[in-house]
Amino acid sequence: MVCWEQLDNTVVSHVKSVSFRYLVNRFSLVNKSLTIPREQALVFSNFPYLLDHPDNCKGQDVLLLLFVKTSPENIQRRQSIRSTWGNQSYIAETLGVTVKVLFVLGAPGVSDSDSFGPQEQLEFEDSLYSDLIQQDFYDSFHNLTLKLLMQFHWMHHHCAHARFLMSADDDVFVHMPNLVQYLQDMSNKGPTDLWVGRVHRGSPPVRSRSSKYYVPYDVYEWLSYPDYTAGAGYVVSSDVADKIYHATLTLNASLFIDDVFMGICANAVGVSPREHVFFSGESKAPYHSCIYNQMMTSHGHVEDIHELWKAATHPVVMTKSPGLMGRLYCTIVKVALLCRPYYVNTYPCKAAFS
Repeated sequence: MVCWEQLDNTVVSHVKSVSFRYLVNRFSLVNKSLTIPREQALVFSNFPYLLDHPDNCKGQDVLLLLFVKTSPENIQRRQSIRSTWGNQSYIAETLGVTVKVLFVLGAPGVSDSDSFGPQEQLEFEDSLYSDLIQQDFYDSFHNLTLKLLMQFHWMHHHCAHARFLMSADDDVFVHMPNLVQYLQDMSNKGPTDLWVGRVHRGSPPVRSRSSKYYVPYDVYEWLSYPDYTAGAGYVVSSDVADKIYHATLTLNASLFIDDVFMGICANAVGVSPREHVFFSGESKAPYHSCIYNQMMTSHGHVEDIHELWKAATHPVVMTKSPGLMGRLYCTIVKVALLCRPYYVNTYPCKAAFS
């Protein structure tokens, strides 16, 4: 029985999922089953704000509105981001663009202290940096979808003129110079329907109760999820952000896996994700200068974020013109780093040849 359950979760469910995606391809049924009246959908987004900065984007030409999903207790992670890749002064002065970096979170649990509790700490932190967006729902893994709704609703109401929206985890490293250059190039082309990241195609729901990603049939009854990008970090153009916002107004957000729910919303409005080989999945990218000059995101950085920031954005890396021999050398290095068997969830092997 145990062996069959493992086989079912690792092989059979994926075969069923891929078959559903490519042979049946009835995601319209998914949309229909999750569509609810607006009054009911409002329950998932109508939380009062505890901390908010509605004028943060006002009167500014914002290239990117970047939301970092964080938890109340992750103070050090937020501080590390503020002093490295999320430093808005550095971005404005060095890269010459406006990127708004905001941290989205829910409410902390009840404290035993009657004086300076977790919420008071957040209020003090926000008084220093003015970059926390907080709603009054309990901050937990199973409320991640509420954070997704918060991001798209906040942009719609307060920063709709931003050209791009990015959502990222607070243990993700974003190579801001590379990302800004990419977004500037895309902006010059007038992108529409842009949704870019690490794409998951034909992923099945996890039915094992022992997994934190367990989804019962009464929450999601279908064999496959619509295509979606890893929630660690992805970017959408402003028109897609607006479409996602409107999709959330009539969809049941009970599914707590936020990146999957993003895929459901996008599928409902006819938007498909685009693969970018240098957006990582759930793992860290290899440490090497041949990786840094193309890196967009890397996942799983907490203690090492300052060292990676210094190495990845060093002027030698950013101004390097390798020439033919240098490009050949970097291709060989990337093949060795990225094309190893069972090396998954970061950059794919094909990234070595891009």
